[in-house]
Amino acid sequence: MSRTRTAILAALALVAGASGTAVAAVAPEAGIAAVPCTVDYKVQNQWDTGFTTAVTVTNNGAAKSSWAMKWSYAGNQKVTSGWNARISQSGAAVTAANESYNGALASGGSVSFGFNASYSGTNALPTTFTLDGVTCNVDGGGGGGGGTDPDPSGKVDNPYAGAKVYVNPEWSAKAAAETGGSRISSQPTGVWLDRIAAINGVNGGMGLRAHLDAALAQKGSGEEVVQLVVYDLPGRDCAALASNGELGPTEIDKYKTQFIDPIAAILADSKYASLRIVTTIEIDSLPNLVTNTGSRATATPACDTMLANGNYVKGVGYALNKLGAIPNVYNYLDAGHHGWIGWDDNFAPSATLFKQAATSEGATVDDVHGFITNTANYSALKENNFTINDSVNGTSVRQSKWVDWNRYVDELSFAQAFRTQLVSVGFNSGIGMLIDTSRNGWGGTARPTGPGATTSVDTYVNGGRYDRRIHVGNWCNQSGAGLGERPQAAPATGIDAYVWMKPPGESDGSSSAIANDEGKGFDRMCDPTYTGNARNGNSMSGALPNAPLSGHWFSAQFQELMKNAYPAL
Repeated sequence: MSRTRTAILAALALVAGASGTAVAAVAPEAGIAAVPCTVDYKVQNQWDTGFTTAVTVTNNGAAKSSWAMKWSYAGNQKVTSGWNARISQSGAAVTAANESYNGALASGGSVSFGFNASYSGTNALPTTFTLDGVTCNVDGGGGGGGGTDPDPSGKVDNPYAGAKVYVNPEWSAKAAAETGGSRISSQPTGVWLDRIAAINGVNGGMGLRAHLDAALAQKGSGEEVVQLVVYDLPGRDCAALASNGELGPTEIDKYKTQFIDPIAAILADSKYASLRIVTTIEIDSLPNLVTNTGSRATATPACDTMLANGNYVKGVGYALNKLGAIPNVYNYLDAGHHGWIGWDDNFAPSATLFKQAATSEGATVDDVHGFITNTANYSALKENNFTINDSVNGTSVRQSKWVDWNRYVDELSFAQAFRTQLVSVGFNSGIGMLIDTSRNGWGGTARPTGPGATTSVDTYVNGGRYDRRIHVGNWCNQSGAGLGERPQAAPATGIDAYVWMKPPGESDGSSSAIANDEGKGFDRMCDPTYTGNARNGNSMSGALPNAPLSGHWFSAQFQELMKNAYPAL
């Protein structure tokens, strides 16, 4: 994005002394009054009939408790949906007013919102914006006629914007064969590369090239995203057993040469250059090195081993480096979920560890396009009946048994806050987040319709929370779970997409020990009779019975997810 007059003035506003502290402000040029507000209107992606825009307005005047921004289009642009603002349109005139939660706008403060819109012909940038009736200066770095705003590598800002997403025909067929499954069988889901054999296909199934070829066939003349899960680290999932992998803790060279290198060679084939390939890198790996090592009650010997030998960090760095070098590959690194690293002693250390991995084995932060949270997990997207700032009879929600001093109560607030933390430790400011909503809808008859009773902080939280798990640490085939928000691009600030990275209907792990050649063990957290451990507060597992091995089709779970979907099917 070019540096416009507004951006240059902003850069001059602070002059740092030797200590790095802002010590003075540059006075405006003689005869130039202070600008009351500035607007950055940026078209993030544009296609033949529509576009996605991000808007940031900075208030340079007195603090506000509410705000409304207005502009007009010169053409036939029509806003179709928006987020973080109440957007209305009359003819060419558009008004974006604050939501209830973002009305406060301090002097010098900024607020961001976004929207999708349709158009035909020319999509000219608006030339005038007002904030509460006062004309703002415009940072014109929006690229309205140029479509997608690229990063230095030439990759688009949000690969999901304006693109279709690949529907895995193997998953789609299984879903369609279920009673009622045709309602969701056309949804896009992730393709899991969870062992070396998966690259070429197992048991007669599709391999990586077959999926990419099918994606080209689905693509047509538009853009197409293919979602891959890269998941075969040495000593994989050191704190669990159901998803242990085929490689031992020391087999880092085999991981590099027999897993990552062949994947990279296929993805780099010019035949697939027109696809946008999203790779989600090593689910449930790095956070274990923060939460399940050392003197913590949740520590395991396996995680201590992986921390000591460095092979999680090396493996992730190698994957980021090799895959990030491919122009049409977008790496999203796994970032756990709020019920894992949302606590103060996990939050910042996790971001620091991710930076370490992203700068190892030749990788740089430029190889990380974003992060994904809640993969294959059940944490609710948004809890509307209580917030982290609520208290009951003087007792904070953080002190409730369910929240247990966490800083976050849902995935959306966590993902947005963790994105800020990641940028603060050195990741690029343009990174975006993905949230897996494949099993976090929590609808059905058990879904609360309002806050819980205020007799105690626990009755308040437990009565109002959508997430009906026994404990936030429960992760295997959860009873009562439902499909969450359908996959969609750019649904909220900082969020590139809601995705179904874990295909609904694929088991999280077997309910009892099952002999197999996939390297998968039996984890008691998948046993409905299990009474728990330190990682789930010694609570019942909440798992469904009669589950097959992880990744295998589990009809009962699929039916449960459809029954309890929210939004409902």
